[in-house]
Formats: sequence, structure tokens, C-alpha cells
Amino acid sequence: MCTYIIEKTAMTGSAKGQNGWMSIDGANVYFDHPFHAPLDHSLNIDFVNVAGGGSERVAVEISADSARRLVDAILAALKQGEMAHA
Repeated sequence: MCTYIIEKTAMTGSAKGQNGWMSIDGANVYFDHPFHAPLDHSLNIDFVNVAGGGSERVAVEISADSARRLVDAILAALKQGEMAHA
């Protein structure tokens, strides 16, 4: 059963997509059936340029455990980087 629950957040940055580098200003995050990953359900993240029409995206499908480890790694890298550059 698909939930169609999507969390959206504004972003500032760039991502390398099918046509090279692109600006991103949003991310759509949802837990559902993946399109490609060999999982029953995955955490899916689409990095998009909403201001550019949203047709180009960089998509990621990862397991729930991988998503939790990624969150921990992001927080650790931010903490260390901000301390080093404060």
C-alpha cells in the first residue's frame, strides 16, 4: 500500500544530474516502494529545482537503516565542520 506521504523542504545547493550540475532549491522525502532499489520499501529523496519547473531531479532510494546512518553521518560532519570553521 502506498502512503503518498511526502515531506518537502527548501534547500540551497547543487546536485549533479543526468545533464550535469544543476541548482537545487528543494527536496521531496518519502518512505514508500522504490522504483529501482531491491527493497520492499525505501526512504526516497528527490533533489529538485522547483523554481526551474521541477522536471529535472536527482533521486536516491535507500534502506531505512541506511537513512538512519546517513542522518548520523550528516550530523557528525556538520558538528565537526562547524567546530573547525567557527
